[in-house]
Amino acid sequence: MPVSAHTDRMTARPAAGGEAEQCRAVDDVVRRARAAQQRLETSADQALLDRAALAIGWALMEPARNEALSFQAVRDTGLGRIDHKIRKNHRKTLGLLRDIAGVRTCGVIKDEPAQGLTEIARPLGVIGAVVPSTNPVATPANNAINALKCGNAIVLAPSPAGAPVCAELIAAIHAQFDAVGLERDLVQMLPAPPSKVKTQRLMSTVDLVVVTGSQDNVRRAYTSGTPAIGVGSGNATVIVDESADLPDAARRIAASKMFDNSTSCSSENQLIVVDAVREAFLGELHAAGGRLLDEAGGAALKRALFHDGALDRGLIAKDIDVFLAGAGLLVDDPESAGFVVLPATGIGAEHPESGEKLSLAVSLHAARDFEQAIEVAGRLLSHQGAGHSVGLHTGIDARALTLGHRLPTCRVIVNQAHCFATGGSFDNALPFSLSMGCGSWGGNSIDANLHWRHFLNITRVVRPIPVREPTLDEVFGAYWTEAGS
Repeated sequence: MPVSAHTDRMTARPAAGGEAEQCRAVDDVVRRARAAQQRLETSADQALLDRAALAIGWALMEPARNEALSFQAVRDTGLGRIDHKIRKNHRKTLGLLRDIAGVRTCGVIKDEPAQGLTEIARPLGVIGAVVPSTNPVATPANNAINALKCGNAIVLAPSPAGAPVCAELIAAIHAQFDAVGLERDLVQMLPAPPSKVKTQRLMSTVDLVVVTGSQDNVRRAYTSGTPAIGVGSGNATVIVDESADLPDAARRIAASKMFDNSTSCSSENQLIVVDAVREAFLGELHAAGGRLLDEAGGAALKRALFHDGALDRGLIAKDIDVFLAGAGLLVDDPESAGFVVLPATGIGAEHPESGEKLSLAVSLHAARDFEQAIEVAGRLLSHQGAGHSVGLHTGIDARALTLGHRLPTCRVIVNQAHCFATGGSFDNALPFSLSMGCGSWGGNSIDANLHWRHFLNITRVVRPIPVREPTLDEVFGAYWTEAGS
């Protein structure tokens, strides 16, 4: 029977009054989660953990339930599209379940007698997951799958708008748990209504904080005193060079940009098109649904969308007809329009279009050649989105390696629809995830897609093996030849 050593972090005295009552409510949830997790840890085998992950997956993926949760998510938050939420919930969860199938997360996971080394998987304890209103169902479900696959309990902290649908998701998970003999307290959410006090208390009392969403929440997680995994800001920047298959690039960019009304942090926000193919590409983009704004339209959109560093909530993640009307835009062929293309006037804080927009607008930047496109991309990422991802549509594969060597990015997405590819896809090798680490460039502790390995501790049993001490000559011989001893 394993002996739990998970830290009891509920020792700080909460503030008096209403804040104290909120903290006590959080403490009760975490205490029940910790007790359930410790009971799971003493009795679980791999089959039980696998069953828990599948139970959560089916709680979301059962078609009628997925449709109902997607409808409620859009109704409650006002963000995205129901049909796209259904696809996202299904695809992301199916991909994650594929990724973790057969993965050992319990007991001995590696044994190397020749090295005298044995590795034992151990759960972290209780996970606190802060989830955004843009993905109020897929993100908490995927976090819960990863957590339970590794033997943890999880407490979800949804956004205020996403709390009701998160509660419905948890009710569905609990029903599945009842059917397979798992404790309901293994997956919980903060008691309603959500508040910053409750979220902060959760961060300070769990064993790991996982944050997807606002950079304010990420910063609070990193300063909570609890180990934390946060993700950086998006501002996906995509280069189209002169060798690209222009119709294919336009179709992929349009499909990605329009998906779920651009709620994804991986949705294209900045297009850099080399001059040699600019006009031809814009023609293909128009055919795919993109509408290039003139100078007056661009100015009108900027006035409508950006307000003192914030985005207008009446325009973000809205259907195209609502977006155009709200911004006061008239475009050619409005019946077939899917998004707008905003000519950028610069890069930096004084040019808000050079940042993330979370809406059906993408900024267009010019570059005389591929070399200048790299320079423009670097400036954009330095302004916002460093570490997240860069896209490239090209017929010259070596150029992707050039971007990987020179730009501050953890992912270079080649000839793919960016928002489908960055978080894992059935036709690329990235792990399925809704949370993309951005490394040191984005101020994050991870540079990979968040996945099951981030939800485990590993204990290593180390035994003596034959001595392998090298001589000084073996280590320094080549160096001495070059530099002298």
